[in-house]
Amino acid sequence: MLQQALLSIFLLPSFPFPCRSNWSHLNPLTLKKRSEGLVGRCAYFTLEGHKFLIFGGSIHYFRMPREYWRDRLLKLKACGFNTVTTYIPWNLHEPERGQFYFSGNLDMEAFVLLAAKVGLWVILRPGPYICAEVDLGGLPSWLLQDPNMKLRTTDKGFVEAVDKYFDHLIPRVIPLQYHHGGPVIAVQVENEYGSFNKDKDYMSYVKEALLKRGIVELLLTSDNEKEIEQGSVEGALTTVNMDSFNEKFFSRFRQMQRNKPILVMEYWTGWFDNWGRKHHVKSVDEVEQTVSELINREISFNAYMFHGGTNFGFINGAVYFGMHRGVVTSYDYDAVLTEAGDYTEKYFKLRKLFASISAKPLPLSPQHTLKTVYPSVRPSHFLPLWEVLQYLNEPVKSHIPVNMENLPINNGSGQSFGFVLYETSICSGGCLHAEVHDIGQVFLNYTILGVLNEKVQDLFIPNFTECQLLRILVENQGRVNFSWKIQDERKGLIGPVKINNVSLEGFTIYSLEMKMNFFQRLRSASWRPVSVRYLGPAFYLGTLKAGSFPRDTFLGLPGWVSGFVFINGHNLGRYWNIGPQETLYLPGVWLHPGDNEVSQPKSFLDI
Repeated sequence: MLQQALLSIFLLPSFPFPCRSNWSHLNPLTLKKRSEGLVGRCAYFTLEGHKFLIFGGSIHYFRMPREYWRDRLLKLKACGFNTVTTYIPWNLHEPERGQFYFSGNLDMEAFVLLAAKVGLWVILRPGPYICAEVDLGGLPSWLLQDPNMKLRTTDKGFVEAVDKYFDHLIPRVIPLQYHHGGPVIAVQVENEYGSFNKDKDYMSYVKEALLKRGIVELLLTSDNEKEIEQGSVEGALTTVNMDSFNEKFFSRFRQMQRNKPILVMEYWTGWFDNWGRKHHVKSVDEVEQTVSELINREISFNAYMFHGGTNFGFINGAVYFGMHRGVVTSYDYDAVLTEAGDYTEKYFKLRKLFASISAKPLPLSPQHTLKTVYPSVRPSHFLPLWEVLQYLNEPVKSHIPVNMENLPINNGSGQSFGFVLYETSICSGGCLHAEVHDIGQVFLNYTILGVLNEKVQDLFIPNFTECQLLRILVENQGRVNFSWKIQDERKGLIGPVKINNVSLEGFTIYSLEMKMNFFQRLRSASWRPVSVRYLGPAFYLGTLKAGSFPRDTFLGLPGWVSGFVFINGHNLGRYWNIGPQETLYLPGVWLHPGDNEVSQPKSFLDI
């Protein structure tokens, strides 16, 4: 059922924002040369020689439709902020080795230029590792093909990959820098390396990689309170990430970094959610109090997140604290704006706070994006998974199981997201043993036998008379985005599959990446009308009637267990009835007037 959405940095008078008045009649990107950029050589920042406080807010361009970038940036400025910060996700920009994408929702340059046009400064956080609760912390999954490669170190294979990525990325960033007439006033060196800290030379390598390619703005590092020293590097300002104001910490921090300004690179306005856990909430009063403390002490800060957005597709990461738990599709974060960009009480409280110290009235806040309720979408046709296989790309034939990343597909870059189906013939039952990442469903021909996961690696197969087809369908539920576990995040079948301790051989492997071209091929399939409940994994088709003027809405799926939803070629992301997320955000700009095609693989666990 489709449900209606519920609606529930800035300048101190004594810290002038140089050039802000000029921006009303000059495009700053046309300026040929500027004076001194953002500098932190004394106890406060200066910009063009004037004392300057960074009041930033995080917005990730890749977590919302491009059509909504301007709306979110205008709301940031109208709230009283003067800077937007954003990560750059390597895995999305280089999904295959040497194939770079910087268009559409991934047009980083257009986002930065739009921020400048709105009147915001920009801090870029290019990684190569970004965390951000995205798959593998933003590192491309093809790095995992080499079991000996050590991620986030000066390992030869890793730095070679980083160098090639930076050779493509940094030339795009250079003209966006302040000293080239752009809005970028600072660039972060990697991200939270103090929590990883596997190579004492690594941060220096990343810093030099940025400098030698032409980054000239202020460099930053960013770490949690306990790891700031381990993650710092000479030549870059040390900044901190934190949950709340701690006077004792800031006293120590000032001693550690004498005569340098303090920047809270991430003040967490909320937190992300994981499947099967409670929804995180941070009180409005707590956020207001912390921001007030920072302002009163003239501490620059960045609100993470100002607007979180959505983990569309399969880009969500995961955590591992004793067990693997995927990050939910919504990246609402209990942030200042909701997942759908709506105002919250936090927004109004912060706007009132900033307005009370502003030298001039704040801009008017944009109107909120209209939401609506559409009639329920009832599937009209379906296709069993087994009938869908013919519409996939040619399967891989292999003597042994191959993990997702090492499949010889996508020009040798393997498979990043989705599902993998392994098939082999067996002629006897017994004890099946297999290690799967993350969830594997085991079938004998078309009959489900059980589920394997990180805790359950054994399953009994009953005896039968003739040889049968063993099928194991494995879902990648998101790679861990934080901690040492990123090194061990290969998906699919990991190692041999055994029955009674004898390894099986001769596998046919189907890659179910769920890309748009696959769904286009499915249109020519002989879909079955939905008349009785089908008990196996299947794809379902329905129609959403949006009327003449499509608007944002939220998609609910009562009675369905888990899966994901495509609409007009856009993957809205995963759903799972274990919560805490109950609906999927559907941007109105992805709907057509009239009929819209909804493709929904029925939960591969809902059988």
